Amino acid sequence: MFEILSSHDFSLLPGQVAPFGATLQNDGCNFSIYCPDAQDIYLCLFDKDDNEVAQIKLEQRLQSKWFGFVSDIKEGQKYAYRVNSKLNHKVNMEMNLGRLLIDPYAKQLSHALNWDREAYIGETRSILGESVKDNQAFIPKSIVTASASHEENAGGMMSSLRNMLNTEHKDNSQQDRIIYEAHIKGLTQLHPDVPVEHKGTYLGACHSSVLAHLKKLGVTCIQFLPVFAFMPEPFISEKGLTNYWGYNPINFFSPDPRYSVKDALAECKHMVSEYQKAGFEVILDVVFNHTAESGEPGSILSFKGFCHKHAYLQIENDDLRTPTYINYSGCGNTVNSANTYMMTLIIDSLRYWVTEVGVDGFRFDLAASLGREPLDFHADATVFKILRQDPVLKGAVMIAEPWDIGPGGYQLGQFPDYWLEVNDKFRDTVRGFWRSDTGLKAAFATRFMGSRDVFPKGIRPMQTSVNNVTYHDGFTLHDLVSYTQKHNFANLEDNHDGHNHNLSDNYGGEGETTEPTILFLREKQKRNLFATLILSQGTPHILGGDELSRTQKGNNNAYCQDNELNWLNWQLDESQLAFLAFSQYVIALRKNNPLLSRMMFADDKFDNEVNIETTDWYRVDGTFKRDQDWTNDSHHCFALHLVGDTSSLGDTSDVVFQEWLYVINSSKENVEFNLPLLLNTDDWQCVLNTAHSDVAQYNSEKVSPLLMMESRSFCLLKLKE
Repeated sequence: MFEILSSHDFSLLPGQVAPFGATLQNDGCNFSIYCPDAQDIYLCLFDKDDNEVAQIKLEQRLQSKWFGFVSDIKEGQKYAYRVNSKLNHKVNMEMNLGRLLIDPYAKQLSHALNWDREAYIGETRSILGESVKDNQAFIPKSIVTASASHEENAGGMMSSLRNMLNTEHKDNSQQDRIIYEAHIKGLTQLHPDVPVEHKGTYLGACHSSVLAHLKKLGVTCIQFLPVFAFMPEPFISEKGLTNYWGYNPINFFSPDPRYSVKDALAECKHMVSEYQKAGFEVILDVVFNHTAESGEPGSILSFKGFCHKHAYLQIENDDLRTPTYINYSGCGNTVNSANTYMMTLIIDSLRYWVTEVGVDGFRFDLAASLGREPLDFHADATVFKILRQDPVLKGAVMIAEPWDIGPGGYQLGQFPDYWLEVNDKFRDTVRGFWRSDTGLKAAFATRFMGSRDVFPKGIRPMQTSVNNVTYHDGFTLHDLVSYTQKHNFANLEDNHDGHNHNLSDNYGGEGETTEPTILFLREKQKRNLFATLILSQGTPHILGGDELSRTQKGNNNAYCQDNELNWLNWQLDESQLAFLAFSQYVIALRKNNPLLSRMMFADDKFDNEVNIETTDWYRVDGTFKRDQDWTNDSHHCFALHLVGDTSSLGDTSDVVFQEWLYVINSSKENVEFNLPLLLNTDDWQCVLNTAHSDVAQYNSEKVSPLLMMESRSFCLLKLKE
């Protein structure tokens, strides 16, 4: 059947089964879709005003793949699909020709998708002789783009060249990678320099003032919260809120139009390019563990209409007419990444974002789901093997959030050796240690030195641990030292949502205060936490806005707050400016002293480089720490002496020997250290002391073998060269 609904002139010709999606050619476009659930499938074309102008039945079929070539299709053509499902293959009885479906391989969508129950249900209409509720006004239309076809060969060559050029740079810069997590809208919605029309957009995110701030801060890598096209959940939309973070995708290829001015794809590409021109890596936070279609009943937007049994993990039950969705994501469904089609789609999506959009890597939300085959996690899962050998993706940065909420879902340390992993043990240990919790000295020292109990020497590189003290899903750094309890009432869930185990403290009064002693301690604790984050071995991850002392007013789950709670405030007071200067200083300290960021020990056989000669741990009295000292809960203090050099393998021309002394006191009392190392006081200089906010005074700090450490403070000394 071929039904032309207007004067438009289209012809259906023989097409090709591969590739999936809409592939534009000079004289038309090839369409290919995977749909094992279909009895018939119709390609629907729309004009610029979203009027449906053609319904074209795809006649060619190869098992579960339907395809055809339509002449006279131009770039920018809007399209979608309608499926007449096999009776016993329908996801539920709602599925009919009135459910317009988004192409899973669509590279661009016509508009952002926001939940509207009446629009989703649709209006009664006759479609192909059947009276149905048609929801075409609700569903974004897929848009035919030229990027995946006309430029395919050039794009493939360019991506291969880019990978060849960047691989060595990435390998050499791993120890220099400092990640900055940001939200496209929140980054610039309140930025005074960004033009009004660009605030909260891809174009705003790459404004020169934003790039200059990040450059001065010293970070090297921007990690954007999800940019995949998404739909806010019905239950929060109907409360007048939204999904601000964007972890609810409807498509794995299309950048979300809500962050665009005119053309989401072109503007997203431009943003990535501008960051890379400025010297930054660009990493996308990607969600392949679930989709916005949720469980049952959920919404029929794409996969549920094409291949619901293939797309999602389900429990079949002969007594039920509809499937029971396995929910390892907490969002209603779980993508079946072990299914051949879904695995192919995920790999194709990653390749697309690297070759066409140009990103450098990915952070995988609930990454344990990616390794389930199909129910249990496997460290050697097929998808991991593909990523390791893929000529495009093997050079990309891969970061795992190494868990999901399913059985056996916590997999920290179990990902392949080429992956980095978000380390929640670092977060919890560091928070508790600086809060003066007991019994954490040994764990803190282990986390500080790269968490080698989790990421063993000789098996995983030192940079594997992605260290963080804050992430988007929790307190900001400022709130971590300002609130003992979460304050999530604005989320309209009676404060039941969000974590209760935050390891936070208000240090004398809940929330904002003007009490000087409380403010002094809070600022010092921020310096302690941030300095520990930056100077620990591993890959530092900074929550965007922490350097600006951003607050969410105690909300530790602000996923549904598209307002000032999440938007970065660029108007800083004196205290905030001082902390920004401290943040810049500590990052520069790490970057200007490679020994601080990449300690290579003789017993670590991951590579053949060694730059550490001596590592000694000291007690307060200046004697070496004994095993029992690490389990002694009566004190919270230690010192670490390092001797090493800055040489690299095969290059001894500019070897510089260095000695460093870390002195740490997380107790609530001042402690005097007796450190004979410092007898020659003129030989040592203080480069960091978190007891003071003014970074300019560190070098003038008096050094003495009887070193008085203020309560809850961190001091770093360096032997003068």
